[in-house]
Amino acid sequence: MSRPRNLQSFVVLRRTKKFAEGPQLRALYILRGAATIVALVLAPLLASAATGRVECNSLPSRILAHPVPYCVLLPPSYDAEKTRRFPILYFFHGLGDDEQMFVHTGGWNLVEDLWERKQLSEFLIVTPAAGATFYINSHDGKTRYEDFLIREFLPGIEKHFRVKPGRANRAVSGASMGGYGALHLAFRHPELFSSVSAHSAALIEKLPAFLAGVAPNSGRGRVLGSTFGIPSDPAFWERNSPIVLARTAQLGGMKIYFDCGDQDDFGFEDGAKALDRVLTSRKIPHEFHLYPGRHDWQYFAAHLPESLQFHSRLFSSPAQRKSK
Repeated sequence: MSRPRNLQSFVVLRRTKKFAEGPQLRALYILRGAATIVALVLAPLLASAATGRVECNSLPSRILAHPVPYCVLLPPSYDAEKTRRFPILYFFHGLGDDEQMFVHTGGWNLVEDLWERKQLSEFLIVTPAAGATFYINSHDGKTRYEDFLIREFLPGIEKHFRVKPGRANRAVSGASMGGYGALHLAFRHPELFSSVSAHSAALIEKLPAFLAGVAPNSGRGRVLGSTFGIPSDPAFWERNSPIVLARTAQLGGMKIYFDCGDQDDFGFEDGAKALDRVLTSRKIPHEFHLYPGRHDWQYFAAHLPESLQFHSRLFSSPAQRKSK
């Protein structure tokens, strides 16, 4: 099947039991060009398997002036039911990770197992590569990642894949930096998302001390300075903080879930508590959990099913079913 010219496909994978998480899947993704040919040859043989698949492509961006890689987890019925449309969950990776986070962490196996056990309704899960952008427009205006998401990425993905239209069928989630990005995007654009979730979101009430006095050529300055600016700008930090946005955002009808480890390595549990206080003071319904754990993949993997099932229940609600 031919693809639109604005999508550069480099690999399509189906999960099978012999492909465990870790090095095997990572190695397959390195062989991008060859994998495309192999996928096309094997597609007819694999089509009959009752399983989902991972498809990775890149979407050109005029706003960012370069293609942006992404991966999408397609549910088991996507290939079998050619006319069916599905809800979509945008899942944002953390700092230091990329669009393949569900593959090289074993998260894909976790999602597939939930589908096989009928513990998760069928919807697309899409992860774009975001570097260290925190999913916002940078302080200097040179990297307009939020604009890219809203104006190019969401429309591009939903045009290419069979996605059910409307806010009721669209959600956003993320971990760490991605949790910050998910909450920020949902609170800034509540008209686009019916639900949002976050694990160990990078939430800090005030401009963090580790951004103050950072040298531009330091490691921390290179990673965070391009997004938040060097020297740091407290007003810019406040404008983009999900905690601050939650004070005035129109969140009626928005379903909200977030959790954090009680021994988070970066102290993000304090920010999570602050967000909980803001939402509680505004009497905005939400689900917040403070669980035992640190800031690592073990914690995320332990609680990822909760947020996926949170969105699954909403996608399967009577209001959502009416939009079919």
